[in-house]
Amino acid sequence: MTDWRADHPAGHIGSGYSATNSLSDESAMPTLDSTIPISILDLAAVGDDETIAQSFAGSLELAKLAEATGYHRVWYAEHHSIDSIASSATAVLIAHIAANTETIRLGAGGIMLPNHAPLVIAEQFGTLAILHPGRIDLGLGRAPGSDQAAMRALRRDPMASERFPQDVLELQAFLGDESPIPGVRAIPGQGTHVPLYILGSSMFGAQLAAHLGLPYAFASHFAPRFLLDAIGVYRDTFQPSVQLDQPYVIAAVGVLAAETTDAAQAQYVQVRRNWARNILSRGGPRLSLDEVDQLLTTPRAAMVDEMLHYTATGSPEEVAAYLSDFQRLIQADELITVHRALSFESRLRSVELLASVRDRSSFTPAF
Repeated sequence: MTDWRADHPAGHIGSGYSATNSLSDESAMPTLDSTIPISILDLAAVGDDETIAQSFAGSLELAKLAEATGYHRVWYAEHHSIDSIASSATAVLIAHIAANTETIRLGAGGIMLPNHAPLVIAEQFGTLAILHPGRIDLGLGRAPGSDQAAMRALRRDPMASERFPQDVLELQAFLGDESPIPGVRAIPGQGTHVPLYILGSSMFGAQLAAHLGLPYAFASHFAPRFLLDAIGVYRDTFQPSVQLDQPYVIAAVGVLAAETTDAAQAQYVQVRRNWARNILSRGGPRLSLDEVDQLLTTPRAAMVDEMLHYTATGSPEEVAAYLSDFQRLIQADELITVHRALSFESRLRSVELLASVRDRSSFTPAF
């Protein structure tokens, strides 16, 4: 198995990472291990010509398709003040999706805990767990989910991220059988034991997840640089807990599946331009596409390409091969796919095409 760090260093400037770039020379196309759960991270994306209402309708349709085609779970991420992402009220969106699906696990990937009091999150997700037993996850991150202005609007304490480990423990206790604060209980929430997951893109999250004995989800779909090192630290230092007796790694990976390689690569070109526009416009006026194309010929493109580094692009078979190689490289216990297509219809098709090349006959989720 080739080490992708050598073949495709993070930050490489190029036209994209096609599925075939990372394959071995074997003539037979690898298939995805049917025992590895495949999940979805849905950002409730709002396209240039879409309304937020259309985005929510699309998220529901995506979740229903994921449920029907054997995906393990769908997570939604907390972001604020970003035109293209509508999942800011994460628990509310989860409630809507859960009320209109039946079996698929749903959760936050994640809640940015320093933005909230642990008691409030315990009450929100305790409510969800009681309404939809056995289906609710709670992933936790310590980033603000936006910029400094949004942090101030959220009334976020500048030192809140420093208390993240203590807040995780407090939240876990509120969801457990005994309150961490005498006389205060999470109602609903207490006794629900909603499973917690630590999200991260650095050594901090890996070390915390290992210390607390919690599953660890790495955001390699936009921050790939420390993927292998962080997962190694997590596994090497993991301490068993009541929730989990051995390490459990979820790795995020971008996906652009289309009927043909050429169609997928054409989508990748547009996705790359869109990411560049969003990233390079921060803190100033929105760039025109001509300006974006000019900037993508400069070293500033490196930041965009690093964020898109782990993206499986191609036909369904090529994408399945890429994900199989990616999973074997890091020995992930679960992959959570981020379907990057810009249009709602193309995202749905990508979800469907990936499911079509996966044999689920022996699918047995581990966690």
